[in-house]
Amino acid sequence: MGLSEYRQHKQDCQRKQSERASKIATLPAPYRYPLSQPERTILGKPIQELVQEVHRQATSPVDILRAYAKVAIKAHDKTNCLTEILFPEAEAWAEREIDLKGPLAGIPVSLKDSIQVKGFDISVGYSRNVGRPYAEDGAMVKLLKDAGAVPFVKTNLPTTLLSFESTNDVWGRCKNPHNDKYSPGGSTGGESALLAFGGSRIGIGSDVAGSVRAPAHFSGCYSIRCSTGRWPKVGMNTSMSGQEAIPSVFSPMARTLNDLTYFTRSFIQMKPWEYDYTCHPLEWREDLETGYQEKKTLRIGVMRTDHVVDPSPACARALDEVAKALAAEGHEVYDVEPPSPYEALQLASHLLLSDGGSTFMSHFRTGEWNDPGAKQMIRYMRLPRFIKYLHYLYVRYVKGDRIWAGLIRNWHPKTAYEYWQLAGKREAYKANFFNWWSEEANMDVMITPPNATPAVPHGAMHDACSSCGYTFMFNLLDYSAGIIPVTHVDPSKDALPSTFNFNKLNGIAQGAYKHYDAEKMAGLPVGVQVVGRRLEEEKVIAIMERVEDALDKHGGRYQLLEVD
Repeated sequence: MGLSEYRQHKQDCQRKQSERASKIATLPAPYRYPLSQPERTILGKPIQELVQEVHRQATSPVDILRAYAKVAIKAHDKTNCLTEILFPEAEAWAEREIDLKGPLAGIPVSLKDSIQVKGFDISVGYSRNVGRPYAEDGAMVKLLKDAGAVPFVKTNLPTTLLSFESTNDVWGRCKNPHNDKYSPGGSTGGESALLAFGGSRIGIGSDVAGSVRAPAHFSGCYSIRCSTGRWPKVGMNTSMSGQEAIPSVFSPMARTLNDLTYFTRSFIQMKPWEYDYTCHPLEWREDLETGYQEKKTLRIGVMRTDHVVDPSPACARALDEVAKALAAEGHEVYDVEPPSPYEALQLASHLLLSDGGSTFMSHFRTGEWNDPGAKQMIRYMRLPRFIKYLHYLYVRYVKGDRIWAGLIRNWHPKTAYEYWQLAGKREAYKANFFNWWSEEANMDVMITPPNATPAVPHGAMHDACSSCGYTFMFNLLDYSAGIIPVTHVDPSKDALPSTFNFNKLNGIAQGAYKHYDAEKMAGLPVGVQVVGRRLEEEKVIAIMERVEDALDKHGGRYQLLEVD
């Protein structure tokens, strides 16, 4: 069984990679020509302008598709960001299936590999899922086509969907477009690499612990983690079907903030609840968006640290630049200390893996590669409990590391009783956080680092897998949270101070800082997270625009990678 399964695994991986290579090599001639000047003009236009041109029949959807497809192939050559290539099918859909009078008419949209498209697999990076094409589109793709959008590629991700890297045996390793020794993020890393490179303007990913936000921060693009029920989730595949303790949510990513705003608004105006029973019948609230676009003085809380892993100099600098730019615009900007982010990390971690990781491990075949972070979590989960308890005592009382000890305590599969106890604590935490926001912080939004460090090098999730508290907390709370790229790592500004003492860090922080090196990271993007409360996407996006406007006036907007 083991040897034959391993052989089948290798054959299936080779077949999918060969199919992808063959499809790229045999694309019709128009996809192989160099970019023309009209195509470069198309690439430089925001999506609402392209939509208007398609409505007027001044620009053809196929011309838009081919322009982006050419750059997508270049992005793939550099980063290995693509899984399924849909170009020929997309041309046929544009002619026969897509409503070219819709609000997204003619706009190519890239999709995380886990999204259902008729005629194609959803491998999620597991070889046992290949060779099983779906007979019809999922709810997401049906809505996109009715809105006029053109799905044109699917993008890379990690097998488990539980990593800030995006590597698997089926499709290979995805790389950061700024530095190929670093991860583009995960689990929606193929999307962020493609968007940052310029091979797409709009993408859709999913987020259970930061999976559209860490990639935007690592690669240099924009995203928003929507609250549960605002975005469709039927018609997807996942590594952890049935896991609802910390729900995964599908959410948009974009190359520019203008595109993110227009796309999110247009998508929700298509009434996704008519396509997917899990969506709330909540219209796009233009009055809420406009109110925060026009509000004279915003109240902005700044969370400088989660007191688990202090942000690295690069991430602290980006946050400070945003805070100072907002203050210079006359907004009220003040530091806040939310209710224990550490408690949120503990609860979220134990709830997410309450099954002991059995579900995502059940998809692996013999010899199949596993993400180093996920692999480490499972290895520790499966140790005998008395050994784990002795280790906990050592970490807590000999090493004196209260933070790391508290996270690994009771790191085992949960009984129904234990799970319900955790769920009760989750709800108590959410209530406490809600009251703190309203009564003590009294803010419109909160800004935070998206992660303690910029992008991690390949394989670093072995050490840094627990350093996800800046994003994971808002999955636990189900809050709306967006990412804006702000700056790039500067070796002179962002080096660790001479007083930095690695040995005094807790175990989680050591895992994060083990790979922080401002010299090696030079040029990598650094972002900031803008957080609202639950179902406040309109507010968050409006204030993201205010943040970017403030940066324009005080220090300068983030510079995107230029399309080659």
